[in-house]
Amino acid sequence: MSLPAIFHLKFPFSLKNDQREAIDAWVSNNFRGTVLYSSGTGKTEIAFECARRAAEVATAIATTTVATIIDRTAYSFSLSPSDPTLSSFNILYLVPRIVLLEQNLRRLLAYGIPQEKIGIYFGERKEIQEIIISTYQSVINNPDLIRKSNMIVFDEVHLISDTAKTFSRIFDVVIEDHNKAILGLTATIDEADARYNTIMTILPPVKKYPIKDAVKDRRLAVPIIIPLKVTLTEEEQKVYDICSAKIKNISNRFKRYDTKSMCLLLKRGGFVSGMAKAWFLNVRKRKAMLSCAENKLSTTIDLIIKKHPYERIMVFSETLDSINKLKDRLETEGIRSKVIDSKVNSVDRQKILSQWGREFYLLLSVHTLEIGYDIPQARIEVILATTSNMNQAIQRIGRVIRKHEGKELALIYVVYVSDTKDDNTLDIIKKAIDSAREKGKKGDKHRKQEKEWKEGVGGEDNKIKKLKRIEKAYNIIESSLYEPLIIEQVNNEKKLFKVRSSKEKSILYNVDAENKTCSCPDFKFRSTKCKHVLATEFVSLPSTSSATIASA
Repeated sequence: MSLPAIFHLKFPFSLKNDQREAIDAWVSNNFRGTVLYSSGTGKTEIAFECARRAAEVATAIATTTVATIIDRTAYSFSLSPSDPTLSSFNILYLVPRIVLLEQNLRRLLAYGIPQEKIGIYFGERKEIQEIIISTYQSVINNPDLIRKSNMIVFDEVHLISDTAKTFSRIFDVVIEDHNKAILGLTATIDEADARYNTIMTILPPVKKYPIKDAVKDRRLAVPIIIPLKVTLTEEEQKVYDICSAKIKNISNRFKRYDTKSMCLLLKRGGFVSGMAKAWFLNVRKRKAMLSCAENKLSTTIDLIIKKHPYERIMVFSETLDSINKLKDRLETEGIRSKVIDSKVNSVDRQKILSQWGREFYLLLSVHTLEIGYDIPQARIEVILATTSNMNQAIQRIGRVIRKHEGKELALIYVVYVSDTKDDNTLDIIKKAIDSAREKGKKGDKHRKQEKEWKEGVGGEDNKIKKLKRIEKAYNIIESSLYEPLIIEQVNNEKKLFKVRSSKEKSILYNVDAENKTCSCPDFKFRSTKCKHVLATEFVSLPSTSSATIASA
């Protein structure tokens, strides 16, 4: 008798402990639930192994050997197959983007699944096989694909929230069969948000592994946020102020201050609808202007030329217009770059990625490369975007913190316009990395100490000196990408480091990041945080307190 295709699954590596724990948690929850894992921690491999485990139990039930399986796994199962002989176990793997179809196909093939057992269901390709990889959009009008599946994997499950009415209809079909195995995968979801009530009910989180924990376990590279503060030109400031004033006046007039409530006014028609349209027009105009701000583009180009001219860099912005403007500006400086957007087909996308790092170093995108796409070689990212979307921030960060040979750090430059809506961007990105916010007295004490250190004693002059030290600390971290300046001690529970002098390479300073001491002359003379202490703090604390300090 032939066996399910997923039984051919064989990883060329051992799964990590956290991955095995996630699989066990999902199995013990009757084959239902969401694995809430940071990007780069192997959610796809978790999904494949979950499918294999589900097929194994279903096969055992079909062949009346379930007692053996229960004895071996110590779980109680209620999964029943649609085919009593179970020579197959139908798996539907749903992804949000076309680019992920081929990516998951390649992984399945690499892990031993026969090609004839895998089908792509999208566009002109309507391949019905035991394992089908499809997009959410493709299955909406083909509910039988869902009904005939023994298991469904929802990649980036947060995208099918209750407000995404078209996508959320998929759940209406899923719940028809209470025995169907279902697995959600995501790096982020706000469990308290009403938009995710359906997901929380049908696919509640069974295991969580946020960025902060994965960095601590060395499963991900340490993300270092480096804020680059810029200002608007005089003309841009006028546009910003005019748009902001109009937005504020309309909001105050109707007591509506957010997009959702303002949308309700659009339905009223007449004068009220016209004012709501004007509100949205000015919001879009202000947002577009911030994305294309002259000093943002200039600072980004200056950063690339002076610090990372021959390094793979990903650049994210909020609008295609700003990305194209940056590309044009780069060309005038003789710097080649490529844009990947939704219009670039899979063949051209692969060609661009194969040339990246050889024929050009700058990869520009808006949203296309945010979700699930693997580019582990990249260790530098520039974010020009103004965003209040936590999910988007986590996805963008996830593109550069995936581990790769020799990669321990990932630099995330946030280019933002001070004293504008951009100021929120830093907080969003900080929270995205440090998802476990500090609470209570301990958190308040930490924030108070941080504020005191920023402001310090001695007024503006003292503050400027400290900001210069921060800049020098970032210079040490940036240089560490290319030469070992920061050397962490073995079994470093006490956060002890040696930092090489930037002037005399033969000199190493002893740094205690926890107690904030250093053997350098600067620390001995001033008894305050030197650049070496700051650099090791930034590297050893993925909670990104650095971003807060540096934005002063």
